[in-house]
Amino acid sequence: MGMANVLNEEKKQQVLALGRLGWSLRRIQQATRIHRETASAYLKAAGIAVRPPSGWGRRAAKPANEVITDSGTAKPAIPVIPDPLNPNTENLSTKEKATSKPANENEVITGFGVELSGSERKSPKCVSSTSFCEPYREAIELGLSRGRNAQAIWQDLVSEYSFANSYQSVQRFVRKLRGAQVPEARVVIVTAPGQEAQVDYGTGPMVRDPETRKYRRTRLFVMTLGCSRKSVRLLTFRSSARIWAELHERAFRRFGGATRIVVLDNLREGVLVPDLYDPALNPLYRDVLAHYGAVAMPCRIQDPDRKGKVESGVGHAQRTPLKGLRFESLQEAQAYLDRWEERWADTRIHGTTKRQVAAMFAEEKPALLPLPLEPFRYYQYCERIVHLDGCVEVEAAYYGAPPGWIGRVLRVQWDALYVRLLDPKTGQLLREHVRQKRGWYRIKEEDHPKRTPLRTSQLLWRASRAGQHIGVLCDAIHRAQGEVGVRRILGVLSLAKKYGTAAVDEACAAALDMGVQEYRFVRRYLERCPQAPLSLQQVDPLIRELVQYRDFINYKTKEVEE
Repeated sequence: MGMANVLNEEKKQQVLALGRLGWSLRRIQQATRIHRETASAYLKAAGIAVRPPSGWGRRAAKPANEVITDSGTAKPAIPVIPDPLNPNTENLSTKEKATSKPANENEVITGFGVELSGSERKSPKCVSSTSFCEPYREAIELGLSRGRNAQAIWQDLVSEYSFANSYQSVQRFVRKLRGAQVPEARVVIVTAPGQEAQVDYGTGPMVRDPETRKYRRTRLFVMTLGCSRKSVRLLTFRSSARIWAELHERAFRRFGGATRIVVLDNLREGVLVPDLYDPALNPLYRDVLAHYGAVAMPCRIQDPDRKGKVESGVGHAQRTPLKGLRFESLQEAQAYLDRWEERWADTRIHGTTKRQVAAMFAEEKPALLPLPLEPFRYYQYCERIVHLDGCVEVEAAYYGAPPGWIGRVLRVQWDALYVRLLDPKTGQLLREHVRQKRGWYRIKEEDHPKRTPLRTSQLLWRASRAGQHIGVLCDAIHRAQGEVGVRRILGVLSLAKKYGTAAVDEACAAALDMGVQEYRFVRRYLERCPQAPLSLQQVDPLIRELVQYRDFINYKTKEVEE
């Protein structure tokens, strides 16, 4: 493949996923910072049609996946919110607005969003009507003191006081109490159904911790679909790479499908190393998304507007249902949030799309990717150095690596059943072993070295220099146990640092006289009598203990050979 640049696996999968969605090369370059020629070469190599610069025919309207800035000269930068009492005012022609008059000139018609002249405002005949919210003033002021917005207060009045009037009446009453707030102008990113989801964390409500019995702040996870604005909101006490991935799985199951792209910020649970051009994803998070057919798309650094939909969803939940509330358990808080989601959030008319969220989600749901038959198998992961015996250590058990990796670093993944050794650069699977008990070994037959490795020879040379009997015993251990005995040779040398070479050499001589070539005998010998040699009555219990230990060693050696 004659490519100018070689991409890593993560960037390659991003390019292929965006190419399958029909993105143009220019747009792929803007999103991934990968040159168009490089992206084109990878798409052609994968058999994906490359979208020409003309966009498959010029269109007068803007494509669905471009940013709409609403920069027309006839429209204001900030959208005008129509008054609910007269929703069709903006549809009237200019002539009709100029010529229309009230039926009775002595009456004042309010609530149409049209400002009255100064003389009309000063007219003594203007009589303000009493608001339907006046009987609930105390409850409304209490909600405002807790920081709740007009929508949350209206929902509380409907749920708790059976308030029968509209949200707009509460909105006007709240506006009189605290003053009007001008909305801020923002761009709108339009995406195709099932294409994109945005995820983020926010601060959740105060919930009593079952362990400490104290109130503590929770974390609010939100996943929002880019097309329908349907959101899933989940609460958790703590966060980690696995919890972050599990929350994605729960959100996908609630949606009934997965999206092709997941947009996130540079949170460490998802992105290990933030970078403008080549961010490093958390391997567990990347594998979970790949299990569901999705690709992560981290935002550029200091570019929060790219995921403005989910940030709006986070703010909506923080300001409306959760503001100023406390819960006795996480289950109670989640149940309250789910009821609010179903009754209020899904049935609302979205301010940008001007459509009901639930209706738009019903149209988007068939476009989501189907869920896999089995859930993802979670694993733990870390980096391990291959020891002199050719093994890596995982929870006090030892697993053999291929030849040539001694002293080098491997990536290790493990779960309840298997341990996998991976190449740290390419991610290629090198070895897969069945989990072993603590202290046990698992080495494949083809991984046993044909000759003594250089570092093992150096270790045996160090043992011979430490003492005559120490060197003889270490050679005998290596001949009898092979790679498994390397750690026991290191144990003998560590005893020389603790008790001195003279005492250890004497203990090794006693072991050779007794015909027991075991590190454990030397250690027990020095623990019982670190200064003077042991008598036959003192050595006899050690021999009996060693017989039982030798049977255990033989059983483990048989397990290694199998």
